[in-house]
Amino acid sequence: MSVRPKKQLGQHFLVDDNILGVIGRLADLRPEDVVLEIGPGLGVLTTYLADRVARVHAVELDRSLETQLRERLAGRPNVELHFGDALQLDLAATAPGARKLVANLPYNVATGIVVESLDGLPELELWCVMVQREVADRLFAQPATKSYGAVSVLVQLATERAGFHPVGRTVFRPQPNVDSALVAFRRTGVPDDFAAVKRVVEAAFAHRRKTLANSVELSDVSSREEAVRALDAIGRAPATRAEELAPHEFVALARVLP
Repeated sequence: MSVRPKKQLGQHFLVDDNILGVIGRLADLRPEDVVLEIGPGLGVLTTYLADRVARVHAVELDRSLETQLRERLAGRPNVELHFGDALQLDLAATAPGARKLVANLPYNVATGIVVESLDGLPELELWCVMVQREVADRLFAQPATKSYGAVSVLVQLATERAGFHPVGRTVFRPQPNVDSALVAFRRTGVPDDFAAVKRVVEAAFAHRRKTLANSVELSDVSSREEAVRALDAIGRAPATRAEELAPHEFVALARVLP
């Protein structure tokens, strides 16, 4: 391989073509699709997508990959390469018309990209992402479990799971030290006040060893007293912890917090 993966960027390049068919199935690829890919790496998935959909917007942070990417994608005018930080770019403007996010997400930004895309990319209808198995388990974890957290709540408020496939370490170079999984989920709709709900959810889980009321106070979202009154209004005790609330309860909580 002529390009060395950068550990600081969380790069693990997809090199096994056999997983592509699974991605295509879970992503329900169609000829008319406009797809956003984040972290194309060496272009293995990008090429597969380009041969099956109308347009691919591929966003890559690492400029050192540009020559190899452009060489691999030569003859595929339906691919637009964009170089920059996906967490800083206006992705809605970068990838107009994209209805699907299909990507082998860089490990160190996967959760942030998924969460920000829920309301930041309102036209997205389906996500099919390769992530660490630990992250995959968090996305649709149930309340009162170890994996359940802020990302679980936010993803479940906006989507429903459509598919899951464990992925072996051998499909990547270099091989990661953790297992991975493909997760597909479809949009069901976000609450109108999603930004306010998101703020409360993230504050509630910011200090997991604390009660929810104490955590939101420490996060400067509300006072402990206001949080206790809001919990009472939704039928929860003052000592309730964030992981005990179901996603819909966070919506109710955010709406009664001053």
